[in-house]
Amino acid sequence: MGTIKTTPIKRVPSITKEEFVKNHYKPQRPVLIEGFAKEWPAYEKWNLEYIQQLGGDQIVPLYNNKPTKGHKKSVVPAKKMKLYDYIELLKAGPTDLRMFFYNVLQKMPELTKDFDYPDIGLPFFKKLPVMFFGGKGSKVLAHYDMDLADLLHVHFHGTKKAMLFEPKQAKNLYRVPFTVHNIEAIDMDNPDFTTYPALQQAEGISVEMKHGDALYMPSGYWHYITYEDAGFSITLRAFPRKPKKLGKLLSNLLFMRNFENIMRYVAGSKWVDYKESSMIKRVNKKFKKQNDNA
Repeated sequence: MGTIKTTPIKRVPSITKEEFVKNHYKPQRPVLIEGFAKEWPAYEKWNLEYIQQLGGDQIVPLYNNKPTKGHKKSVVPAKKMKLYDYIELLKAGPTDLRMFFYNVLQKMPELTKDFDYPDIGLPFFKKLPVMFFGGKGSKVLAHYDMDLADLLHVHFHGTKKAMLFEPKQAKNLYRVPFTVHNIEAIDMDNPDFTTYPALQQAEGISVEMKHGDALYMPSGYWHYITYEDAGFSITLRAFPRKPKKLGKLLSNLLFMRNFENIMRYVAGSKWVDYKESSMIKRVNKKFKKQNDNA
């Protein structure tokens, strides 16, 4: 067992559009902006009780980190329940149940009155503000977003921690083929370097977010999330515009996801086991070769 190497994220109390574009957007470097949402009505209004009051009767899908088995699709809800009851679970104590990619415009448009799209140089896609909820102690698998968007991730209610990895670190993270995440069995907080030795070469960025903080995650950045407290976040997205990334985005959405689901439907767990075991052998062999030649 061991610890993944990380360095603390750059934190700023405020940032201008010129500073953000020059120092972070163009070079694709993460940054945490402390208290970013203080000028939003959401800063004072948004808490679990407020969300519960607005949309408590909605039935929402909930997810955990248990891998889907057999011939199921790669992403399947663990259960569904009323939003009111889910928030009661969050308030009661630790739970691994999470809600993700909750479409604000479709599900709770009233919330759009409580935040603005900041003029910091990101070409935001304003039709897809999405929210994420998690219980105390819940974790999100290390992954990158399939749509390759630049993300402004604003947190509310409690503390959330994250580890970020730039795209070139994927070779050390044991990415499961035809997915955007690593192996469910890996404990990123206490990794097994004997089984997954390439993790020793991973170099990440550590982040701690409080109520109102905003985290900029550049396109393709991997992120592993831990909810220290029950809480939620909203993500504002800016889709890629360069042809190479647009091509990769379309490949992810049209080919990779569909191919994975077809193979799961046809071959079930045999497909999942085969591709994961083959990938582990390949990554470990490359790691050994690099170290033997060092």
